[in-house]
Amino acid sequence: MSNLFQRAAGSDHTFPHAMELADLASESVIVSDVHGVIKYWNAASEALYGWPAMAMVGQRVQTIGSLAHSGTDHFSALLREGRWEGVALRRGLTGADIVAAVRQIVRRDTAGGLLDIVEFGRNAGSLSQAAYLRMDAELQSSLAASWELDTSAAHHLLDAIAEHRRGGIPVDLDQHPDWVDEMLSATRILAVNNRAVRMFGAHAGYEQMIGKSIGDFWPAESRALLATLIESVTSDRTRLEIRKMILSGSLRNPVVKAWHSAEPKPPDTVFVTINGVTNDDRTTWELQASEERYRQLVQYLPTALWQVDSRRAGEAFDQLKSNGVRDIAGHLERNPDLVEHAKDVVRVTDVNRDAVSLFHARNPADLIKPVRYIFAAAPGLAERVMVAHFEGRRNLIEETRIRAFDGSIIDVLFTVTYPVPPEQLDNTFITMQDISERLNAEKQLRKLQADFSHAGRIATLGELATSIAHEINQPLAAIVTNGETSLRWLARADQNTEKVTQLTSRIVSNARRASDIIHRIRGMAAKHEPEMRLIDLNEVAEEALLFIRHDTDSKSIVLSAAFGADLPKVLGDRIQLQQVIINLLVNSVQAIVQSGQPKRRIEIKTSFDDDDSVVLSVADNGPGIPAAGLAHVFDSFFSTKDAGLGIGLAICQSIITAHGGRIAGANRPNGGAHFHFTVPVPRVPSPEPG
Repeated sequence: MSNLFQRAAGSDHTFPHAMELADLASESVIVSDVHGVIKYWNAASEALYGWPAMAMVGQRVQTIGSLAHSGTDHFSALLREGRWEGVALRRGLTGADIVAAVRQIVRRDTAGGLLDIVEFGRNAGSLSQAAYLRMDAELQSSLAASWELDTSAAHHLLDAIAEHRRGGIPVDLDQHPDWVDEMLSATRILAVNNRAVRMFGAHAGYEQMIGKSIGDFWPAESRALLATLIESVTSDRTRLEIRKMILSGSLRNPVVKAWHSAEPKPPDTVFVTINGVTNDDRTTWELQASEERYRQLVQYLPTALWQVDSRRAGEAFDQLKSNGVRDIAGHLERNPDLVEHAKDVVRVTDVNRDAVSLFHARNPADLIKPVRYIFAAAPGLAERVMVAHFEGRRNLIEETRIRAFDGSIIDVLFTVTYPVPPEQLDNTFITMQDISERLNAEKQLRKLQADFSHAGRIATLGELATSIAHEINQPLAAIVTNGETSLRWLARADQNTEKVTQLTSRIVSNARRASDIIHRIRGMAAKHEPEMRLIDLNEVAEEALLFIRHDTDSKSIVLSAAFGADLPKVLGDRIQLQQVIINLLVNSVQAIVQSGQPKRRIEIKTSFDDDDSVVLSVADNGPGIPAAGLAHVFDSFFSTKDAGLGIGLAICQSIITAHGGRIAGANRPNGGAHFHFTVPVPRVPSPEPG
């Protein structure tokens, strides 16, 4: 279209039909370059201002009047925003002032370079000063952040305030925050322009703002000012209110204007605009390009992302702190309604594609609403999110569950990142990562480890078969002997009841001993899920010694035990830790027997180390570990024994690692092997003050 106007500048061979259409337009059309030099002037411009095209093409627009009377830096605002509307006071051919309603638009090429400025104008007629200012405000609303508001639901409150004023009672809404909240909650958004969406929409789109309360989007520091303006212009419908306002963020010296609508708008409609010099020097074109890049980045992030406006929660927290609340967790526990209220007032303002997919939603609009649905399957999570926000933490990370819209429950890694001043306080980010597959894989891994451990216990029990048989045969032989003796005593004519009672007691005692042995064997042989409890490692070690006592006795091995006194309990699984101890002892027994050592000795000790861990060690005077195998003793299927499976020590390492400890093996300086492992003592949290 830029070539369309070359005819007026002296080139009359291009686009004659399009130019004729511009010449026939009822509005004034003026095209100028970035320096204000006029390139085109249509017939309606001649009619409006009196100047012919041949006299104006090549002249500067400023020669017929300035737009600076409106109090704004018109040209820089035009370049930044890409458009400007307002009332211009122009000078006609006769020297008379002409009031024109003007709309200017900046046209750019695909790279963002400025092509030209197109101005449309029409005669604004003869206006009073008040009407003049009102029209200027209405026209400039396209440049400002603008709202069209419906105040009908706030009638009862506005009428009550008016009644106070008629009774001579002064009303200062700064002193009535409850009235302010009620008025702004009742006032609904009918329409909003792009600038308001961009600056105050908290990442909600136009559709998400329409019909919502103005209180959800209006800056917190100026809520009382807005309520005052609404009350003022509804009580006097001819008034145009112009006030300076406090606004942290993107505008310097912002000015807010409010006025009541004229017909044909409904009688309860109020217009509000915010104007000022932006802190960002980029043009609208640059901002839109930047925002588009940002949105593309967010959309294609490989994780589900929510942007949340939590300003209302922040305001509530500030109020609680000013009221002296310090223990927010206790306060929320006593006032659970606060958590439920927060779920409804804190809103999701934007989501990406992965968020829609994660919740099995139809489109992003299904997720852009209050955050209640996020916490449907996670009792207590909303409370923990609020506690972290109140305490000023940067992040909250935990594994939790969500309920998708089709009812399915999904395990997720849930992360909240809170804004910290001077960041935009409406930008709280929530990310969720589906960890169902990971948790399932971990479950399968735990099952494999349990099976591996069970196989190791069965293998160890096989190696201890002779010792186990001897352990069981002892009480069984005693039972048989005492039973036969009892029968003989009962067959005698002079029955000795006392003797029979004594023999029967021995039978019961040995039966219980056999039962205990079988119970321990069944515990070692059975499959079971690890059961982490506080246990005494000394007791676990003493039970383990019962399994190999016959082996050590029959092989003339001296087994010495030195158990540390008053050791703290550790958190562990009794059967698994017993398996580790038995495995280490069996390895020592087999190594000593293979070495042919005449003096055979195994030492088992427990102690407490400086790392808050309980240590158990097993040392022998056997041949030790071959130097080439030291680095591989804990590898699966590595064995120094000819018939060894090579899984015993690998299982031991996996068990101790799962308990948060360490296991190691080494050769003793005077011969023999030394293995030891640690199990950490659980930390007991210190009681909080009060």
